[in-house]
Amino acid sequence: MSTLPVVVAVDGSDDSLVALDWAFDAALLHAAPLRVVHVQQYPAWARPGMLPAGRTAPEDDPVLDHVRRYLAGRVEQPEVQYRALDGAAGVLLPELGAEARMLVLGSRGRGGFAGLLLGSTGMTVARDAACPVVVVPKPGSRVVEDTQVEPGPRVVVGLQVDSPDDATLSFAFTQATAYGARLQVVAAYSWPAHIWTAAPAQILPPSVDQDAVEGDTRALAEGHLAPYRERHPEVRAEPYVAPGDAAGLLVSASKDAQLVVVGRHRRRLLAPARMMGSVAQAVLLHAASPVAVVPPAPPAPPEE
Repeated sequence: MSTLPVVVAVDGSDDSLVALDWAFDAALLHAAPLRVVHVQQYPAWARPGMLPAGRTAPEDDPVLDHVRRYLAGRVEQPEVQYRALDGAAGVLLPELGAEARMLVLGSRGRGGFAGLLLGSTGMTVARDAACPVVVVPKPGSRVVEDTQVEPGPRVVVGLQVDSPDDATLSFAFTQATAYGARLQVVAAYSWPAHIWTAAPAQILPPSVDQDAVEGDTRALAEGHLAPYRERHPEVRAEPYVAPGDAAGLLVSASKDAQLVVVGRHRRRLLAPARMMGSVAQAVLLHAASPVAVVPPAPPAPPEE
């Protein structure tokens, strides 16, 4: 059985070269092939299969030629494959996720606006791809970070204790193993918990103690992590339980992290279309480290 490749999208921009470097290292780390893809978008009026001006064949691609020169001379290299496509990147790139270990993008390509940290194509791919999508930010991205963290390699993952996602946790533990990193598991809880009364604009103080809420959240987190720790004894997984907004805590924790892992969104009965959750969107837009958005595991087939 062949190893699924790490797929990286390039467009000649500096951001896509940053993503290329990250994907190159990830392919080496996982002993996987690296597939470099350039999608040259045709105009809206063009028919599928019509070549853009200046192109005589998909193989004649100056962006991929530049990548070949950029990677030439590196001592250790994975197997590198090159693929040129014509069409709409937001449509073609998610389709590549069906045969990929992960799909890697820069935070903003040539088509993006200077004020946006993540272009619309990146958000679309992260929402629609069947594999984890890693978005790599510009070097030097900063966040406001109030807490001190232990030095050393670290992978961060968000855990929703009332509905944990197996695909997200499995991916995070696998990445922590590959990096030889500890896993920081961020479990947020809402506080203060206000209770509204029937009287207009009257709020009662919380009926439970904050320490009790934090203790219950930590206990749930530890319970969810137990089977993963058994499968990955080499990973030191540490819950970070704190009050506040999950997205804000994950963005803060992204400083100096190798990777932040978030779940995309679960499909709901009344909303079966693919969706990007608000936490994943916020982390994609503001994190200082690469962010992996993991699609939910497919539902198990019904028992006969």
